[in-house]
Amino acid sequence: MRANTLRLRSPADVVAAIPYLVGFHPTDSVVVLCCGGADGTYAIRLDLTASDALLDHVTELITRRRPEDVILAGYGPGARVTPVVERVGDRLASEGVRLREVLRVEDARYWSYLCTDPACCPPEGTFVDVRGSAVAAAAIAGGLVALPDRDELARMIAPVGGERMRQAALQAERRLVSWAEGSSGEMGRRVADEGVRLVRVLIERARAGGDPPTDEEVAWLGVLLVNLRVRDEAWVRIDDGEIGAHIGLWRDVVRRVPESYLAGPACLLAFAAWRAGEGALANLALDRALAADPHYSMARLLHELFVSGLPPWSVPLDITPEQLDEAS
Repeated sequence: MRANTLRLRSPADVVAAIPYLVGFHPTDSVVVLCCGGADGTYAIRLDLTASDALLDHVTELITRRRPEDVILAGYGPGARVTPVVERVGDRLASEGVRLREVLRVEDARYWSYLCTDPACCPPEGTFVDVRGSAVAAAAIAGGLVALPDRDELARMIAPVGGERMRQAALQAERRLVSWAEGSSGEMGRRVADEGVRLVRVLIERARAGGDPPTDEEVAWLGVLLVNLRVRDEAWVRIDDGEIGAHIGLWRDVVRRVPESYLAGPACLLAFAAWRAGEGALANLALDRALAADPHYSMARLLHELFVSGLPPWSVPLDITPEQLDEAS
């Protein structure tokens, strides 16, 4: 469900919608809601503590994409919010971007920087029942969620390993070593074939709503994903039609796979979340991938892609699993 399927008729509607558009209830944040234009409607969230260089970079990207209107919403006390929204707003306005509304939100109330009429914008702020609004109901009906905060989102992909998972990983590594010892020069092909088979099985199971992978399957998958042919099989199968199944699968794997095998699954989760418009989850998953392996090529590629500001629907995957098979 994209942002432009929610009907936002007032500042109160905007305040009610933003948590569902970014995936959680923001605090100490500035949210830029870009409306209309060639890229549709989308939201970008930054910390209030973001550097001036990052704020300028984001406003440059927005300006380049020429939205019809922009709504700014800063979350937090006025002394912290005002300088940030003024910097972003002034930069956008100077480039000809129309600011439809500029708001500050705190403690379930909002204030407008553009409205000075106390009849509609009282000095004490305007109360918004975010969770009980019609906009929230429409967002939830469309499959959007708003977690309590960003930390809650991070906990959804926090590691949950344990001794059983550690033993499964050791068993998977021993299995791979035994393959190498008995190999006659076709080790790479055997790993690729087994990995592609397992990826296809697990994705089909996820799409059918079946059981999550066992510890043994997660461990074996983590080992096999080191092979780039296997990783790429999973990558090209991330499609918008069943994107939720891919997010669920890779989120589960990211939570359980040992750190030494985390980079690949975390990148696959980051890409799936980005394709679904779940930017906060995508960035958290990418952070975990880079922490596990700062030099992992897919992580660095995704970092450049996310920083570029390109919308997900503008970057199609122009290769199919069948083409991968032919190229192997």
